[in-house]
Amino acid sequence: MKVPIKINLQNGDKYFYLEQLTLVAGIVNFSCSIPEYNDYLFNEAHRSQKDHVALTWLLRERNSNTVISYMSVIADAIKLSATEKELHNLNYPFKTLPAIKIAKLAVSQSAYEKYRGIGTYMVFAALNIARTCNSDLFAARFLTVDADIEHVTVT
Repeated sequence: MKVPIKINLQNGDKYFYLEQLTLVAGIVNFSCSIPEYNDYLFNEAHRSQKDHVALTWLLRERNSNTVISYMSVIADAIKLSATEKELHNLNYPFKTLPAIKIAKLAVSQSAYEKYRGIGTYMVFAALNIARTCNSDLFAARFLTVDADIEHVTVT
């Protein structure tokens, strides 16, 4: 059995590229171990994007153009206690603070067997999207994750 390739920020761009989901994006071979995540990508992601609910980003393998992971990103807001605001030095009158949320994140089964660290790599990609929003579009102080802990796999 081949040893999986460890993906990190230094080598990820060598193996992958990120693109936003479009109607013509080929995603026919994506399959992760969680059926509801496959269903979302094939049956809901386009509608969510069209309705301005979530933007979906595809991670493709450079040498094959195969989609090996995806994430859907949405706007979010979080409410912090006075203590939490103090901890983060956020002395503002707002009841909630802006955030960007990873609403869905899935890694294909074939990528899971070939690579390690894809989920972490996708979280860093979401951070880069948040940085772009912060510099060009709107403010978002936090990155949140809608985690389905019953599906979490730690390697």
